[in-house]
Amino acid sequence: MRRFVPALIVLALVCLAAAPVAIVRGDAFPKPSPYPKSWELKFDHGKPKRVVVKTAKGVPLAFWYMTYTVTNSTDQEQLFLPAFELVTEDGRIVRNDINIPAGVFDVIKKQEGQRFLEPAELIGGTLRIGPDQAKDGVAIWQEPSTEMGTFQIYVSGLSGETATVKGPDGKDVILRKTLQLNYLIRGDDVYPGEDEVNENPQEWVMR
Repeated sequence: MRRFVPALIVLALVCLAAAPVAIVRGDAFPKPSPYPKSWELKFDHGKPKRVVVKTAKGVPLAFWYMTYTVTNSTDQEQLFLPAFELVTEDGRIVRNDINIPAGVFDVIKKQEGQRFLEPAELIGGTLRIGPDQAKDGVAIWQEPSTEMGTFQIYVSGLSGETATVKGPDGKDVILRKTLQLNYLIRGDDVYPGEDEVNENPQEWVMR
């Protein structure tokens, strides 16, 4: 009987290797491939900045924004549909360009002096090949707190790499390779928007 035990162990390991990855308590979260295995766009960005804009009713409101340039250096045209999520240190998620007054983009464009800067509703679509076809965009968020402290910005839509895992309910969940940008602002509770935005190392994650 004992001689069959190793064979059973080998069979069990083969079955586990072939099974889909499951997200359960204690499992390691999947990580992106160390080498690109799908298309990937070149993404350059500025540091997040704070801007205060008066609404049509004259009420000043604060927003955060980040300008960027995206370039298609792959061998074929790609569909570029970006999404930017700002995550605060207490875990709140703020999606870009939700309930942003129209005039905010105009103020940012003038402030940045970028002639070809495009708003979120226009920048998405087919991205042609080459540096001369690069697009300049800006992600805008309503200010979640006057004291930002530590926060992250997750940028999706830059890579075609995905991973399918099992969610807590047993259903398949598709994770996408996402760029995580990490920031720290010290002392901004006293002078919001005036303290230096410190950029920590960025990383790719599956999200």
